[in-house]
Amino acid sequence: MSNNASIIQLTDVCKDFKILNRHEGLKGSFQDLFSRDYKTITAVNHVSLDIAPGEIVGYLGPNGAGKSTTIKMMTGVLEPTSGEILVNGRVPYKNREVNAANIGVVFGQRSQLWWSLPLVESFKILKDIYRISDTDYQDMLDLYSSMIDLSALYSKPVRQMSLGQRTLSDILAAFLHNPPVVFLDEPTIGLDVSMKAKIRTLISSLNQEKNTTVILTTHDMGDVDALCKRIIIIDKGTMLYDNDIEHLRSFFGAYRTLKLNLNKRNVEVSEEMRGKQLERVQSLLEAHFAGIPFTYDTDEEWISILIDELQIPLMKVLSFLQEQTKIYDVRLEEISTESVIKKIYEGKA
Repeated sequence: MSNNASIIQLTDVCKDFKILNRHEGLKGSFQDLFSRDYKTITAVNHVSLDIAPGEIVGYLGPNGAGKSTTIKMMTGVLEPTSGEILVNGRVPYKNREVNAANIGVVFGQRSQLWWSLPLVESFKILKDIYRISDTDYQDMLDLYSSMIDLSALYSKPVRQMSLGQRTLSDILAAFLHNPPVVFLDEPTIGLDVSMKAKIRTLISSLNQEKNTTVILTTHDMGDVDALCKRIIIIDKGTMLYDNDIEHLRSFFGAYRTLKLNLNKRNVEVSEEMRGKQLERVQSLLEAHFAGIPFTYDTDEEWISILIDELQIPLMKVLSFLQEQTKIYDVRLEEISTESVIKKIYEGKA
């Protein structure tokens, strides 16, 4: 992607933190007052990326991977130790006020709304803060109303809202001034399935309607599957993957789960019988496919076999089992995005 097409550019960005090596006890506390015994922790290690206008990018990684540090540098809260960052053509930490006026942010459960005021009053305050014209403000409210029913929320104080309603309102507030870039940190954490679906639909609709670039950090793979075409994976400060989600799935396309039902439908089977069936399948596979790594688990009446087709054809396994035992139903499940990410964290990519 060319630099001219990028709304966010990170070039060889690093961020180091100096941490004091603390001593224990009261004596140690006094020693720490005058100590220069520091260690350097690298939170972000030579990260480079370009993000185009209108993209929804999933920025993923385990806790402590460097996600929040990267986001804080892009929002201007932190200054990088080295490297260059441009957001909307500006260096965020050198132009914090201008940068803040041109981005939207939802960080965890930290609400930007006024706790005791009705939602519409918070919106009016944000309108003044961001100097939104009357016409643009009304256009955004009309757009929100066309996407979701807000009539019950406008007059409701934020402190009386449920977690889902508050999160929904925070996302609307982040988009209110029509910023080119919005950062969303765990927007659906702690929400029920219905509210998660509503928020995902809202984010997708706002992105399509306003061509807003969205940077999404999340541990919920449902968010990733529903919203992101491109994902970036970071671990221990180092970027592990930057490509579209379909490429990632195809890369692990060889991993599939073969699920077998050895019993008729609506027929109860005891745990003892199910255990014997599992042992039989396991012994058959070990005898016929010696050395091939299979994993087994029981899920109700189903037996699951994880097969790596790079080592053995799936149909060969299925044909063999059909000859040896009665199979009433078969399912074939592709590897989930969550499992793919887990394999990357485990270094199996």
